[in-house]
Amino acid sequence: MKQLMYGAALAAAGLVCAFTNRHDTPSQKQKVTTVHQRPTQNPLLKRGEYLVMTMGCGDCHSPKKMTPQGPAPDMDRLLSGYNSNEPLGSFDKNMVKTGQWVLFNGQNTAFIGPWGVSFAANLTPDATGIGSWSLAQFTKAMRQGKAKGLDNNRPLLPPMPWPNYTHMTDDDMKAVFAYLKSLKPVANTVPAPMPPAP
Repeated sequence: MKQLMYGAALAAAGLVCAFTNRHDTPSQKQKVTTVHQRPTQNPLLKRGEYLVMTMGCGDCHSPKKMTPQGPAPDMDRLLSGYNSNEPLGSFDKNMVKTGQWVLFNGQNTAFIGPWGVSFAANLTPDATGIGSWSLAQFTKAMRQGKAKGLDNNRPLLPPMPWPNYTHMTDDDMKAVFAYLKSLKPVANTVPAPMPPAP
């Protein structure tokens, strides 16, 4: 059942990524640069930015703004996770009980399935995000699926595809972490996951 849930969540995430504009268009790249207030010259940060954009981290971890081309990442809240100032909204709890459906909110930052409700984490270097995290914590979260990279913490919930990152090289892991730590900090306390409805 657990493999089925992860498989369904990964398939849903893949579909979302397939129908979402990639972040490597020239206009989007310019916007990313303006968020940082500087061009990324450091090779480690450039590699990290490339990996984060290619892996589609912003597809789930960045709130969206509606544009003429459809939803696009809100560059003022880049990688800040589920916007805690927005209400979750209502959803049909019976639809997800069967395990046949997974629901994504309109921002693509909250996810509802048989596991309950999970929220995309704040990946910015603010204290409400990964500001106090060490590289070792980040690596444990990405390779072992532990929330906040802590041994005794809960597992990361779908649709976070952490099993895809278990074989990332140490250099790439370090680059992703360095890039995330270089972002503009966004204060945003993401809610704790909600258990499945009875």
